[in-house]
Amino acid sequence: MKRGLRLSLAALALFALWAADNSFYVVSEGQQALVVRLGKPMGTAGEPGLKLKMPVLDSIITYDNRLLPLEPPVEQVILGDQKRLEVQTYTRFRIADPLKFYQSVRTLEQARAQLSQIVSSSLRRELGRVMLRSLLSPERAAIVDNIQKEVGEKALQQGIKVVEVRIHRADLPYETSQAIYDRMKSEREREAKELRAQGSEWAQEIQAKADRERTVILSEAQRQATITRGETDAQANHLLADAFGKDPEFYRLYRSLQTYRQALAGSAPTLVLSPDAAFLRDFKSGPEARR
Repeated sequence: MKRGLRLSLAALALFALWAADNSFYVVSEGQQALVVRLGKPMGTAGEPGLKLKMPVLDSIITYDNRLLPLEPPVEQVILGDQKRLEVQTYTRFRIADPLKFYQSVRTLEQARAQLSQIVSSSLRRELGRVMLRSLLSPERAAIVDNIQKEVGEKALQQGIKVVEVRIHRADLPYETSQAIYDRMKSEREREAKELRAQGSEWAQEIQAKADRERTVILSEAQRQATITRGETDAQANHLLADAFGKDPEFYRLYRSLQTYRQALAGSAPTLVLSPDAAFLRDFKSGPEARR
């Protein structure tokens, strides 16, 4: 009898310990809990600490209370000007209503998938109405704000609060970038050819003008030189004529000395002449004395 009583008391104590262990749960910092009783949500516990629940009947589902990131893969979007753009977004969100979150998506993985679809849909809808130049201007901030507002309104219906939606990167596809680069290169080469052709034309015009001016200057210089040479020759002839008229003998002697200078200066060391040569007359006898 005593043994049966001890077993009963031991079993009761074990049951009490088990019931106590299953009657409490802990909500940690950065977590929020949802109490589900037999599949039916009963309430939420957002404050950290030790909480009470019904053993066996209640189950606890915990969700992260912190900001969570969402980085979907790059997707190709068609803009309003029919240009294609590869866009990657960055979203930060948190679970604002665990009850609504549990009723709509239940798990975080499902929530990420749903939120990715919402962001993609809003992104395509908004960018499909704008031009590429708008994304490269201050209008980009307003476009992103519109996307964030639309995503926030739809996500709130699932118990998710979207804090931020940003365009992480927006690039042209490789094929489009290459085509734009090739077009820009062709345009620059065309402009370079036009500039070179224009420069060559200007160079020819400048060269032709310089050649004309050179010809004119040379012609004028030659004309002036001819006139000056003629004037000096006339003046020299006039002076020689005056000198010859004043003293013919001295003029003849002067011309003989000039002849000696020109003939003997460039001759070899030895000059062979006949003693009675007329060339040596003044050299031998000198000028005749004036009477």
